[in-house]
Amino acid sequence: MPGGRDQPKAGEPITLDTLQHDILVPQINAFLEATSDPGAHAVYGALAAAIDRLEIPPELAARLGAIVEVALSSGRIRKLFGPGAELSLNALFMKTPRGREIAQSINELNKALETLKDQTIEQITASQRSPGAYALTLKTSGCQLVIRFEQAGVRIETLEVELG
Repeated sequence: MPGGRDQPKAGEPITLDTLQHDILVPQINAFLEATSDPGAHAVYGALAAAIDRLEIPPELAARLGAIVEVALSSGRIRKLFGPGAELSLNALFMKTPRGREIAQSINELNKALETLKDQTIEQITASQRSPGAYALTLKTSGCQLVIRFEQAGVRIETLEVELG
């Protein structure tokens, strides 16, 4: 959970548990085998060593997040390791810079949605903005809120307030 006791702050290392280690080792090995770029190979090698130590330094946290995100989005983790592994990697992802950004965008959205409390929803519509980007429009008697959902996270696209 964002802000939890085991949630590292930006600039702090991310600690792994043994389940996360066991899931990530084959994932990072696949990335190591797939790259012929010496620079990428060095970064993945450093990440593999960090995974073995169960501690990811801040400078590798974004790369870890990218690998975890790919592994989770593909559905491979759940298929190969089961739902417990998927939950564990989701928790790990939330500790990465990208995971923290997404959590922040959700928190901001929830704050905006609080303004709709006690208002009657008059209209709800969904639309596609582009491939992989969608919008949900909520219209009340007092405002119209457009929420954008995309791979980068969620955000308030527009908020129009009726002043009377």
